[in-house]
Amino acid sequence: MKKICVVGAGFSGSVIARQLAEQGFSVDVFDTRPHVAGNCHTERDAQTGVMVHIYGPHIFHTSNERVWNYIRKFDEFVPYVNRVKAHAQQHVYSLPINLMTINQLFGKQFSPSEAREFVKTLGDQSIDDPQTFEEQALRFVGEKIYRTFFYGYTRKQWGMEPSELPASILKRLPVRFSYDDNYYSSKYQGIPKNGYTYIVEKILDAPEISLHLNTAFSREMAAGYDHVFYSGPIDAWFGYEDGRLSYRTLDFEVIRAEGDYQGNAVINYCDESVPWTRVAEHKHFTPWEEHEKTIVYREHSRLCEGGDTPYYPVRLVRDKAQLGRYVEKAKSEANVTFVGRLGTYRYLDMHITIAEALEAADLFLKAEKEGVSPSAFCIDPLA
Repeated sequence: MKKICVVGAGFSGSVIARQLAEQGFSVDVFDTRPHVAGNCHTERDAQTGVMVHIYGPHIFHTSNERVWNYIRKFDEFVPYVNRVKAHAQQHVYSLPINLMTINQLFGKQFSPSEAREFVKTLGDQSIDDPQTFEEQALRFVGEKIYRTFFYGYTRKQWGMEPSELPASILKRLPVRFSYDDNYYSSKYQGIPKNGYTYIVEKILDAPEISLHLNTAFSREMAAGYDHVFYSGPIDAWFGYEDGRLSYRTLDFEVIRAEGDYQGNAVINYCDESVPWTRVAEHKHFTPWEEHEKTIVYREHSRLCEGGDTPYYPVRLVRDKAQLGRYVEKAKSEANVTFVGRLGTYRYLDMHITIAEALEAADLFLKAEKEGVSPSAFCIDPLA
């Protein structure tokens, strides 16, 4: 029986481990943390009884049928719509930017078609090919919307001017010309009834899988396995010999109170004068539960340093060049596949992580069947 090593007990590593275990492989899973599920870890707060998303909010959403069917094998998903609000310039608005937001901001009563035409007049048409976050915003929504909702929030979240960030970051933020305030447009959306950690524990519950928590993995240990799936930081695998890749991390200011603190699960704070980026009230992620007390996280974003938990890869030009050097080194490694958010240095939602983990397992099994070496990557990390 071939022995497989999986580094990381988040969704990437756990899904791969389960897929291979079901095909008869012996799998060891290592994680330096005392719990599974990585940054998706959930646990009940002892003082309030609320299920808390320990590393920040996670709402599951996907249009991928395979992913949706897979994840629901391990827990019941309760339908949930993420309706984000925004504090900006002493007002509360609806996000993502929709017809209500536009009418509120400009004091209008536009119809969908009127709002669409109005927003076109706001954009800076002289910007033909937006290259930066700022140019992308000014080109498509104009100065007022940009300054109200994006400028200050982005400065806090990324620690730099929006003019230094690539336009691709803003392309993920939709503008709607209807009153639809569902933050996501995915076909399936929900929250697991028992939390994400429960799901990952169930995924790893197979006789062929041995879980080793509070355990660091070193490259030297790879010699004891036929293949390694590595979901840790790609630069850490190589001992940071080309320097550390840049991430943003989060600090959480925890508030416990009676009753209802803010009346919504997530509220963004767009003004640069407010030190936190957003506030999450966790009991609103499980509206089917009742709690007299509440627990709230204020998020503060900063540059990730050694020993911090990495959240968001920065991926500026310098970072991508640095990543390129690590990718070339990775392709020379024998019997190692780099997976997940940290292994490929990409921002990944949960559903994408699971889809890529399923694909990584499929490709490995295909390579085994054909008698060829698995690839170092299942996707192009530089894309």
